Amino acid sequence: MTSTPRNPLAGTVFETETLRGVRCVRLSVLTDETTSPERQREADDIAAAALGIDFGEGDQLREAVDLDVSASAFGPFDRPQLGGWLARPDDFDALVWWRFDRAIRSMAHMHELAKWAKQHRKMLVFAEGIGGGRLVFDFRNPMDPMSELMMLMLAFAAQVESQSIKDRVTGAMAAIRKMPLRWRGGGRPPYGYMPAPMPAEHGGIGWTLVPDPDAVKVIERIVRELLEGKTVSAVALGLNADRIPSPRDHWAVKNGRATGGKTGGETGLKKDAFNWNPTVLGRMLRNPTLLGWKMHKGKPVRDAEGNPIMSTETPIMTREEFDRIGALLDSRSVEHGDRKDTDALLLRVIHCDSCGGRMYLNKQESKKNQAPVYKCNYHARGDNCEAPANIRGDWADEHVTAEFLRLVGSVQTTHVVEIPGYDPEPELRATLAEFEEHQQQKGRQKSKHAANAWQERADALDSRIAELESREKVEPQRVVTPTGRTFADEWAEKDTAGRRAMLVEAGVRLDVRRGVRGGWRKLDTRRVDFTMRGELDPAAEALAGEATELESEVRGDSPTPGASVRLIAPAAAERVPVAA
Repeated sequence: MTSTPRNPLAGTVFETETLRGVRCVRLSVLTDETTSPERQREADDIAAAALGIDFGEGDQLREAVDLDVSASAFGPFDRPQLGGWLARPDDFDALVWWRFDRAIRSMAHMHELAKWAKQHRKMLVFAEGIGGGRLVFDFRNPMDPMSELMMLMLAFAAQVESQSIKDRVTGAMAAIRKMPLRWRGGGRPPYGYMPAPMPAEHGGIGWTLVPDPDAVKVIERIVRELLEGKTVSAVALGLNADRIPSPRDHWAVKNGRATGGKTGGETGLKKDAFNWNPTVLGRMLRNPTLLGWKMHKGKPVRDAEGNPIMSTETPIMTREEFDRIGALLDSRSVEHGDRKDTDALLLRVIHCDSCGGRMYLNKQESKKNQAPVYKCNYHARGDNCEAPANIRGDWADEHVTAEFLRLVGSVQTTHVVEIPGYDPEPELRATLAEFEEHQQQKGRQKSKHAANAWQERADALDSRIAELESREKVEPQRVVTPTGRTFADEWAEKDTAGRRAMLVEAGVRLDVRRGVRGGWRKLDTRRVDFTMRGELDPAAEALAGEATELESEVRGDSPTPGASVRLIAPAAAERVPVAA
């Protein structure tokens, strides 16, 4: 006969039919499968059911999910979702976590949380406490100090344990790096390899790396196609077309996890998958891990004699093969100093209408009688284009020049002086963060000299913060002075690079559609759209208005018949003076 779990609060003054709980979930890294949100939710639900705690459901679900948030860097009140719930204490009765480390990583944070729970009379529950048992801290009786004392004691133990584990792991990883054939285990291995138990003939302890058959097939395909003459861009395009996971996604697929992730940094974009591209291919093929070398912070790990330490007894490539593919990549690399399109007027201006990507000038030097052509460069991006466009370079240059000068040629240029302002806030935030980090080391000094040095640093940071707080913010200024010259005057005196800079600064863009076959002897203007956005828009609009009013005047610089020209969203502004 089974019995229903008994509510430990039954028979007390604190018993209620149902406690309103908040289910708390936190991950330091999104790829941490051992502490996945699903596992945390399951443990929280089991503990809540035993204690008569309800999390709600649907739109009324009470849950704080903070993913990719470090408990060491952000206390409970600083986390996006949990901090929001803590700011609304009247909306719930209890907080439930899976374990201590999902809530806090320091005594300071635990002290803040316990103080808050005591003030607002809340219950804190850890589904799996230290030692494995459930821990319930009921702060609804303000006269009982035991919960707070026990929490602080456990927090101290957790902090000491966390630091000990960190020191042990750091030392162990450093030692393992020096062990031949030994792989540290955990994490993503270098592309082309996968972990395997250490063979008995090499001690049978720990892990080593062996070739990953799936990844090796991809590497063999890449090398074969490069040796057959394919460009790196074409190889990347083919891999993407065949939906072959890139190195960053390969390990996720192999372990049944979702692909993609952030591109990096706080402002990084979330992507569903990462594509192959020339940079990824080059980085992978030039990585000495293909030789079986151990790498640390981008450098080979070496023994006492300076030899690279091996992480596998079966490297994917020999030295000769590695050097051969490296030389092939070197022979096909484009040196920025010898670029063929540096004299292209429309670099960063001309784009393919189909894919929106930039077009680049191809001089086709092998064909002496053929004019240079701007071409869609979708291959270099490892991308695809439904209708890649190309256009004669001289036709595109002449069309953009004519339209730009028609629109703003007679507009007077100005000299702009930017007077920078001053905002102490960024430095203040950075100094304050440095001070808070320094404060975490308080009391750890064992000697008087170290304690004095710590205090001197704290006093210096404090003084700097006080000084920054006393400074006032100064707004930047922009002084604009007419030059008496026109854009046409400037255009006539500048070289190609200077003219290109004028177009880019004015926000000029030329979108080109694919042409139709035929013996064209001039530009088919139905293929191109000239647009301009930026500060020159109001001036161009003003000039166009004057031209409309003077209908009797025949312009000598009228646009090419059939050309498509538009100004995008001109800002409302006063008319800019134009030359007489």
